[in-house]
Amino acid sequence: MTDLSERTTALRVAGADAAGLVAGVERDDVPVVAVGSTGARALEPLVVATHEGTSAFVPNADADDVAAAADALADGDLPDATARVDHDDAQTSLPLPDIEGFAGERSALARCGWTDPSDPDDYASAVGFSDADADAVLEAAEGLRGRGWGDWCVDEPYADLWAGVRERDGPTSVVVNAHGNPGDALLLESDPYAVLDGASAAARAVDADYLYLYASEADAVALERARDAAAARDYGVPVEVVAGPDVYRAAEPTMAIEAIEGNHRLEARLRPPGPEVEGIYGNPTVVHTARTYAHLAGALHGDAPDTRVVSVTGDVTEATTVELAESDTVASATAAAGVDEFTAACVGGKFGGLTTDLDVEVAPDALDGADLGTEGVVEILGEDRCPVAFVGQRTNVASETNCGRCVPCREGTTQLTEKLRDVYDGTYDEGGMTELMGVMESTSICAFGRDVPRTVRTAMREFDDAFEAHADGDCPSGTCAVGGTQ
Repeated sequence: MTDLSERTTALRVAGADAAGLVAGVERDDVPVVAVGSTGARALEPLVVATHEGTSAFVPNADADDVAAAADALADGDLPDATARVDHDDAQTSLPLPDIEGFAGERSALARCGWTDPSDPDDYASAVGFSDADADAVLEAAEGLRGRGWGDWCVDEPYADLWAGVRERDGPTSVVVNAHGNPGDALLLESDPYAVLDGASAAARAVDADYLYLYASEADAVALERARDAAAARDYGVPVEVVAGPDVYRAAEPTMAIEAIEGNHRLEARLRPPGPEVEGIYGNPTVVHTARTYAHLAGALHGDAPDTRVVSVTGDVTEATTVELAESDTVASATAAAGVDEFTAACVGGKFGGLTTDLDVEVAPDALDGADLGTEGVVEILGEDRCPVAFVGQRTNVASETNCGRCVPCREGTTQLTEKLRDVYDGTYDEGGMTELMGVMESTSICAFGRDVPRTVRTAMREFDDAFEAHADGDCPSGTCAVGGTQ
């Protein structure tokens, strides 16, 4: 394999089709390597041709573009490109071009699209695997917070929880929960060794006996890269890769544990106790997302800025994942994805908050203050979308896919869906829905049931006129059948 980080001249091809393009190039004078996605999927396959401190970016490349770039590098030149970026000769992270598809600054995503995700030596050359002992890991983790709803410590510090786990009896497990989030899947696809670097450090911190990488069965590339990375070196603890079902609820931390244990019917577990006390097979378990572990790896290597990984999905050309300073706004992410006109954005995952105002910082406190979610996903509703239909579809999904364990979620999502259908029949029971959502938020076992009301509540606040219009038999977007035919 080629240690890209040690080469001043190299040709990288990023994206899902990169391997096929690279396979068609046979030459010994220029290293040509397929790397993982950069997160700017609309630009991929993306050629990144690097020569002596400058990288040239050629988006949507084909075989001819790859061959031309290789020829140019062999001649000591760079190919014609959409953008060029000057950087250090010994560059260890992707230099970000000033083109659509990229934004912000990178720490957790630093090597996505730059290092070879199949080569642990490339990661080792770029930053090195941490050998910090338990105390040093806990010190590095001090003040860091969990990222994403699949993280047991979402938006909360986790170092003290780890210290408590270390003192408990019984075999301890560390779980990387990369289920269902585009940013987590990107990390496993493009920089799995950063995730394992952080997760194995966490294993040392809590004196773990087992380490699990858990992702959705739908993320085939992420699972393949995770399996290869798990087998590529010794992490000081056994590593097992587990595929979970392709359903949203399977990312909830206790349902992730259910999946890892092999249970076919995933149900949220009652808490307390939490998994830090009774997790996998009743033993102490820490559950964090791939983003959380990648940020920890950065902290262990002296790079721990306050950044957030944000993915823009929905009515966009392709999903785009960027990493922004917490002081940056949601608008920075949507601009990178080429979003211009839209009806609304669902900020914070499947059950995030609907808004038309994207001038909100991506810091969790700011998002919470705006009644938006912190999952790191912004779903765009295009100009022709109806927000009333959107929330009705979301609550229907919730009613059909919840785990069924707790009444507030099971019955609440069903009743909320029915009340939204009633709007189409002329009855907009705003007070009844508000009361029902309050019960769901205050009494549901897990975040699934607590988050669903946010999508409806914010839509009612932001698009009250649209709800009233539907009750009066009119859909302002012209996309819904109203008056009892919906």
